[in-house]
Amino acid sequence: MKKLLTSLLLFTGYLSVHAQQQLRLTNDWEFVKQDMGGVWEVVRPETKGNPETLPLWTKVSLPHCVNAKDAVDPDVNYYQGPAWYRTQLDVQNPYNAGRTLLHFEGAGQKTQVYIYLTKVGEHVGGYDEWTVDITDAVEAFKKTEVYQKQFKGKIPLSIRTDNSRDPEMIPSNLSDFNLYGGLYRYLNLVYVPEISIDKLWITPAVDANGKLGTVSIKARPYSMGAGNAHGTLTITDPQGKIIHQKNISVNSNGTNHLDSFSLKTPQLWNPDAPVLYTAKLELSTSNGNYHKEEKFGFKNFEFVTKGPFMLNGKRLLLRGTQRHEDHAGVAAAMTEDMMRKEMVMMKEMGVNFIRLGHYQNSRIILDLCDSLGMMVWEEIPWCRGGLGGETYKTQAKRMLTNMIEQHYNHPAVIIWGLGNENDWPGDFTEFDKEKIRAFMSELNTLSHRLDPARKTAIRRCDFCKDIVDVYSPSIWAGWYRGIYTEYKQATLEEFNKVDHFLHAEWGGDSHAGRHSENPDKALQNIKTGNGADERAGDASLFGGAARVSKDGDWSESYICNLFDWHLKEQETMPWLTGAAQWIFKDFSTPVRPDNPVPYMNQKGIVERDFTKKEAYYVFQSYWTTKPMAHIYGHTMPVRWGDEGEQKMVKVYSNCDEAELFVNGKSVGVKKRNSQDFPAAGLRWNVVFNKGNNNVRVIAKKGTATVNDEISFQYQTEKWGKPARAELKKIKEDNGTVTIEVKLYDDKNILCLDAVNWVRFGLAGEGALIDDLGTPDASRYVQMYNGRAVISIKTNNSKNVVSAKVDGVPVTFVNL
Repeated sequence: MKKLLTSLLLFTGYLSVHAQQQLRLTNDWEFVKQDMGGVWEVVRPETKGNPETLPLWTKVSLPHCVNAKDAVDPDVNYYQGPAWYRTQLDVQNPYNAGRTLLHFEGAGQKTQVYIYLTKVGEHVGGYDEWTVDITDAVEAFKKTEVYQKQFKGKIPLSIRTDNSRDPEMIPSNLSDFNLYGGLYRYLNLVYVPEISIDKLWITPAVDANGKLGTVSIKARPYSMGAGNAHGTLTITDPQGKIIHQKNISVNSNGTNHLDSFSLKTPQLWNPDAPVLYTAKLELSTSNGNYHKEEKFGFKNFEFVTKGPFMLNGKRLLLRGTQRHEDHAGVAAAMTEDMMRKEMVMMKEMGVNFIRLGHYQNSRIILDLCDSLGMMVWEEIPWCRGGLGGETYKTQAKRMLTNMIEQHYNHPAVIIWGLGNENDWPGDFTEFDKEKIRAFMSELNTLSHRLDPARKTAIRRCDFCKDIVDVYSPSIWAGWYRGIYTEYKQATLEEFNKVDHFLHAEWGGDSHAGRHSENPDKALQNIKTGNGADERAGDASLFGGAARVSKDGDWSESYICNLFDWHLKEQETMPWLTGAAQWIFKDFSTPVRPDNPVPYMNQKGIVERDFTKKEAYYVFQSYWTTKPMAHIYGHTMPVRWGDEGEQKMVKVYSNCDEAELFVNGKSVGVKKRNSQDFPAAGLRWNVVFNKGNNNVRVIAKKGTATVNDEISFQYQTEKWGKPARAELKKIKEDNGTVTIEVKLYDDKNILCLDAVNWVRFGLAGEGALIDDLGTPDASRYVQMYNGRAVISIKTNNSKNVVSAKVDGVPVTFVNL
C-alpha cells in the first residue's frame, strides 16, 4: 500500500505539470438559485441600492452543487430548476492565433454558456466532459465599449445550469439518486495553439503469455483551419525510461494514425502493481509548442465462459464496491482531495474492482483507479423509466460515445455498462420490451465499434441479458428477499443462466450507531426458497411480504452478519468472477424519504462524511493482508442482557490468531478460520460486569502483532415504554457543542431498543449543523438504541435546543 500511495503522489505531480496550459476556474464566482429573465440580467450594470442588483447573488467556489444541502433536507423536495453562475475571466492566451477553450469536466444537467450576451455553447448531460471554444466571442467582446468601461479589461462569463425534470433526458427521475444541478465538477480555462490534440487514443495489447506487447496510437486534432504540425512522440516505461520515440506529423483534417510498435515482455498492470506507461506528444506549430500526455497500461483479461475472471493468465476474484459522486455538505461537488481520500479508503479496505454507478464518473476517479489498481465497470445513466424518443436515444448514444472516447486510455476499465434496471417502467405510457431490446442492441454494437477490447454489461434486465457480454442479475439475499444463507445457491442458479456472470449489487442498509443483541431475529419471519432477487415493491418500507429491508432492525449488527456470510461464501465459489457490494458510502436519494435518515440510501459501509461503519472492518478482514483487528462495537456505548448471561464478542481480523481480554483477564486464544461463521471463528462468549467493561484483543500474524480495545456499559435493567426524553450537552470544542438526547421509561431506565423519530430545534443566534445526511447531522432522524446526537455552532451566543421525540414531551437544554 505504501508503494501505491507513493505512485499516487507522483501521479498527482504529473497532473500539475500537465496543467501548465490550463487553469482551474475555482474562485471568484457568484451564484443565484433561480432563473433569470435572460443573460442581460446577469451582466447589466449594477449600482448598489438599485433594483438591478436583485436577485442577490452568493459568492461560491467551484466545484459547486445547487443541491449541496437541500438534497437531504427532510422538509422540502430538493430543488430541480435553473440556476446561474457568473465570473470574470482574465484571458491571456500565450499562443499567437491560438484558441481559448472552456473545458467542463461535468455540469448538471443542461448547461448554457455565455460570453457577455453571446451564447457560445450548450450541452445536455450531467456527467460527460465537453468543451466550448470562446475564442471568437472573446475577441469580439474586446472590441466593445463595456469591455474596459464596465468590466475593466475582464471577460464576463455567465453559465446557466438546469436540472429540471425532463422525461426525454437520461437519467430518469425514478432513479435511486439525485439528478444534481450546478457546476459540480471542475471547469478549466484552456489555451491551445492553432493546431492541438483533442483526443489521443492509445491501444495497448499483450499476448496471453505476457511476452509480447503491441501499441497503436491515434490522434484527433483540434483546429479551426487546415495545416500540419510536427513533433515527437515519446513513450516511457513506469520507471521513466524512454522505450520508444518517433518523429510524427499531425494533419489538422481527421483522425491521424501516429504510430504502431511492439515491445518484449511489457510490465503488466494489475491491482497489486498498477504500473503505468506514459505517451507524450510534443508538437511544434507556427504559433508555439504544445504537448499532451496520456497514461496507459498493459493487461490481458478474460471472462471465462461459465467460469471465473482471469487477469494476466491467473484467476482473480473481483472484490468490488461501488460509488456515487455524493458527499456530506457538498453533494456532487466533491473536490479532488475528497475523491482521493475516498478511493484510498477503498484500497485500504482491499477493493480491486469498482462499478461506477450509474453514470460517467469524474476523470479524477478514473486516474485514481489506474494508479491505485482498481478495475472498473463504468456505465451510462440509462437507468429506469423505460425508453424515450429520438432526443432521449440520441443523448444516450452521445453519452456512451463520450464516455468511451474520454476514458478509453484508462487501463483500469474492463467493462462499459449500457444500462441499469431497464426493466423498470414508469416514465412513459408505453413500455415496449422489444423496443428496449432493439436499442440495447444498438448501444452494444456502438460500444464494440468504439472499443472492441472491452466488454459490455448491464444489471437487472433479464429480457436483455443475452445481448451484452456480461450480465448481472439482481441478488439481494437477506435484504430485499430471502435470507442471507441462501446467497450461494441463489447466485449459482443465476450463474448457470448466462455465459458470463458478474454479481453487481448486494448488501443492505444500516443506520450508523444502531446495534442489536439479536440482529437476526427478523429472519424467522422470512420465507425461504423464493429466490433472492429484488422485485417490484421490495424497496418499499410498506406492504408486501416479510423482508429484512422492511421488517429488520437496520442495525450495524445485522448488516455485519450479512456481509460476513457473503464474504466467507465467496471464498468457496471457484466459478465466481466476482461481486460488487452496493455501496461504499451512504448517498442521498429523492426516492427514500422514509429512511431513518430521510432521503438517504444507507447501504454504505462508510457514512456520507467518510466515517467508517463497523462493516468496513468486516471487508478488511477478508480482503487485506496487512495485519488488522477490530472489535465489534466501537459505536455501541451500552450493551444489554441479563446479569450473568453469556454475550458474544466478535473480532474482525485477518490475523492467524487472537487473544481476548475482558476486564483485564484472558478468555482464551482463537484461531482464524474463514469458514467458521461468524467473525471467522474469532468470537468469544463471555460474561460482562454490570456497569463498566473493557475488552481488548491482541492478534498475531507471523511476527506482527496488532491490538484493539473498547469500553462500554452493560445494562441489566429491563425497560418499558419510553416516557421521557433527556437532552444533555456531551461535548464542546471551539464553539461547537454536541447535544445528545436519550429516551427513558417511567422508572428512569434507558430504552435501548427505541427507534423513535426525533426532531431537533434551535432558538438563538447559533445554527444546527444539519442537512448533511448522517445520523449525527440531521435535525429529523430515527434514534439509534434510544439516543441521537446533533451539533450546534453557538456563534458565541445563548441558545436553546429542543428535542421533540414521538410519544414523549418535548425537552430543552440551555447553552
